[in-house]
Amino acid sequence: MKNIVISVVLIVSLFSCKGKKDSEIGPETNSAVSEAGDISENSEGDWVQLFDGKTFNGWHTYMSDSISDQWKIEDGILYYEPDPDKNQGMNNLVTDKKFESFELSLEWKISVDGNSGIFYGILEDEKYVVPYMTAPEIQIRDYTNIPDFSDHKQMSGAIFGIVGPEKDVAGKAGEWNRFLIRIDHKKNEGTVVLNGEEIISYPVNGAEWGSLVENSKFKGWEDFGIRRSGSIGLQDHAHGVWFRNIRIREL
Repeated sequence: MKNIVISVVLIVSLFSCKGKKDSEIGPETNSAVSEAGDISENSEGDWVQLFDGKTFNGWHTYMSDSISDQWKIEDGILYYEPDPDKNQGMNNLVTDKKFESFELSLEWKISVDGNSGIFYGILEDEKYVVPYMTAPEIQIRDYTNIPDFSDHKQMSGAIFGIVGPEKDVAGKAGEWNRFLIRIDHKKNEGTVVLNGEEIISYPVNGAEWGSLVENSKFKGWEDFGIRRSGSIGLQDHAHGVWFRNIRIREL
């Protein structure tokens, strides 16, 4: 009897250890990001890595095959380290692949008074020197030295210049934050979750989206925000910015 009890305990222990190891592996395919920004099991769609943590595979500089050495990779982090002796603002990274409806999950941090962003629906065309001219931007911003900053359409998580959150829920400069961005052209809905809190929801196409653009600085900008499919981009805005755990799930 004693030997039987010991055997049962060993079997239970082995299954318990296996379950623990599986949970420590991290997110795999067929999983979804919850509103809290956590990866959880879900049968809808597959999550894939947009950044492998080691290389620039799957990325290129907007309208160029080369990548500036101001973009660096270290310890699974993709970051921009501006060099004052080199050109700035023209080193935006964009995905090789185009996406239409998707969920994008990533972590980011920004330097003091830094400015950056994440583009979607980018059109690469010689007429336009930067993604900003055609693609909506999910803003990343720090206001350390502007304590009374109140432009909600420029706060972190805003669709820059178009739709802004009621309050800034981003961490301080140098602290990691997490975005869950959902762009769903089928349902005509975009949402941004920042650090577990849904901060904006807005239409992404049609007359409602057009009205938002018409009432913004982008009024009259040819080709701005009109494409449902396009690359995703990380903005070079001449400030230090860091990204990691970049995953996407097509809807």
